[in-house]
Amino acid sequence: MLQELETIYKEALEAIASVRDSEALRAWERTYLGEKGSVYGMLRSIGKLPKEERADFGKRANEVKEALLAAMTEREKLVSAAELARDLEEGQIDVTLPGRPHPTGGLHPSTHTLRELYRIWGDMGFQVYRSRDVEDDETNFTLLNIPEHHPARDMWDTFHTTTPGVILRTHTSPGQIHAMRELGDEGNEPIRVILPGMCYRYEQVTARSEMQFHQLEGLAVGRNIRMSDLRGTITEFARRFYGPKAKIRFRSSYFPFTEPSVEVDVECFLCGGEGCRVCKYSGWIEIAGAGMVHPTVLQNGGYDPTQWSGFAFGMGPERMTMNKHDIRDIRYFWNNDLRFLEQF
Repeated sequence: MLQELETIYKEALEAIASVRDSEALRAWERTYLGEKGSVYGMLRSIGKLPKEERADFGKRANEVKEALLAAMTEREKLVSAAELARDLEEGQIDVTLPGRPHPTGGLHPSTHTLRELYRIWGDMGFQVYRSRDVEDDETNFTLLNIPEHHPARDMWDTFHTTTPGVILRTHTSPGQIHAMRELGDEGNEPIRVILPGMCYRYEQVTARSEMQFHQLEGLAVGRNIRMSDLRGTITEFARRFYGPKAKIRFRSSYFPFTEPSVEVDVECFLCGGEGCRVCKYSGWIEIAGAGMVHPTVLQNGGYDPTQWSGFAFGMGPERMTMNKHDIRDIRYFWNNDLRFLEQF
């Protein structure tokens, strides 16, 4: 049996020298080193030998097995390198091609619009001022010329907290008081700010209204500011946001904290003023409420209304996004539906 083992060893070495690919190498391994291979077959036959021959045969059989394993490892390296070289040559791999892109997250559509608004108003000299979401009743209403029991309070459905007088702000307008008091240097410095943020109202959720939404408030206070300054500022904004040919109109309105008060419309950018479903066939789309800051509000902010004046405006980023992209349901903004969000 020892002679047979040596014959198998020699045969295996000659066979592995001619192996050129992985498939042939696996076949060689099964033939000689597999569970049913020649070498393991010889090892299982040790019991048939006389006792005095078993030790020498077992030792030699293990040496043959280890030698063949080492030969297979070396041949495997050569075969792998040869196959890689062949693949590179025959496969025509273009290593200059870009890799597969990894999907990444995106910005919320409201964030897209807010950032565009920040850029436009920033270019026009307005700085961003952040005010708090949780307000006191006095700042949210009274200091904005809406005293207790005033009928104008019915314009805002308020979320009250368990602490008396503490509410979730119903609009970003109370930020005007904070901005004037903090930045106005006790009524001695002009200011130009925008106040973006979330507002909260206890309203029925529908396709056109939500109980939470963004607003962007604007405030400019200075000497000799007139209604014509407001009109020119809003007109320039509309041209930058909707296009250089945008047309606007002012309609009389009412807000307790501005006098006079107006609603601002832009000519429908989808139909060019001819009338369509988005503009409700009127040719115009409402984009903001605005007006001259009421003297009482100026005084509550620390300014002397006989020496200072100002204008304010408020616009809804979600509504503006809906109009710009023909989105028909405001609830899409807060449903976290990726089919909607991934479009932006």
